[in-house]
Amino acid sequence: MNDSKRTTLKIIAEKTGVSVTTVSRVLNGQATRYRISKETSKKIYKCAKELHYTPDSLARGLRLKRTHIIGLIIPDISNPFFATIAYNIEVEARKAGYSIMLCDSEENTELEIESIKLLQSRKVDGLLICPVGQKSEHLERLHNEGIPLVIVDRYFPDLPFSYVVSDNYNGAKAAVEYLIENGHKKIACIQGLLNTRVNDDRVRGYKDAHIKHGLTIDETLIVGDSFGEKNGYIGAKLILSRSSPTAIFAASNLIALGSLRAISEEGFKIPDDISIISFDDQPYTEYLATPLTTIAQPHSEMGQIAVKLIIEQIESKGNFNPVKLKLPTKLIKRKSVKRLS
Repeated sequence: MNDSKRTTLKIIAEKTGVSVTTVSRVLNGQATRYRISKETSKKIYKCAKELHYTPDSLARGLRLKRTHIIGLIIPDISNPFFATIAYNIEVEARKAGYSIMLCDSEENTELEIESIKLLQSRKVDGLLICPVGQKSEHLERLHNEGIPLVIVDRYFPDLPFSYVVSDNYNGAKAAVEYLIENGHKKIACIQGLLNTRVNDDRVRGYKDAHIKHGLTIDETLIVGDSFGEKNGYIGAKLILSRSSPTAIFAASNLIALGSLRAISEEGFKIPDDISIISFDDQPYTEYLATPLTTIAQPHSEMGQIAVKLIIEQIESKGNFNPVKLKLPTKLIKRKSVKRLS
């Protein structure tokens, strides 16, 4: 037999001298149910092994109207936060017998929409989406069509589908309060992608911490427009060139990295000249020259819960109530915040 030719049930049937139906029943674990002899089963399994038979899971899934594949769309695979989320989702899905098909929307709503169409064409059983977060009409359509859908990280609280996110507001508030408790009164904020709930919650936490402690909010100290490293670099450059903050609150891990480069270029030292705290903890943050104080998000739990929620939807066949979860964050104190007298 030509090695490049895919082994099929028909080929195994011809080699073993039994029907295709018998081969199918044996390889699907139905031999006992259909009273197929152990000798016949053994012969079929041996032939399948010798011919390196692998089942066509897509064809089987289409017959059963289930592929056991979950589509996952994230905004930026190069961002360690989303890479960690994707890893935890993949691990949890595999435990449950599902595979993950991953798409990167590159922080672009149109690419997000195209990714959804692609995954639907591949007949995925459900969708896990870390949305860009600025538009929701295409997500509402999925919900209205009965497509199993769970939102992760960026979210739309007023819409009727399940989500699992970090408590961005209280995490940011805790970060800025920690700076204030250490004597900082002039605190800059380099924010993320505008008009997203995640960014709005973090900026609101920043502002409410000021209000709680009777500090004036200086809008000129709030800069930035994306969650990327370049935004952190440009934001820090602007702030340091026109103002003299004693601390910076960076609204993401990548923003913090860009800020660190700008701070170094301007000749400042952390925390002697300026303190910094970042939203989102990553393994590398404790190994920096000055270990970075951060707000840690529950990456593992977010991934695990998201997979459980989507599988529940898939198996419920539409009979479910949306679950909306905000998971607590944690302040990780390191050495990037100086206590002012």
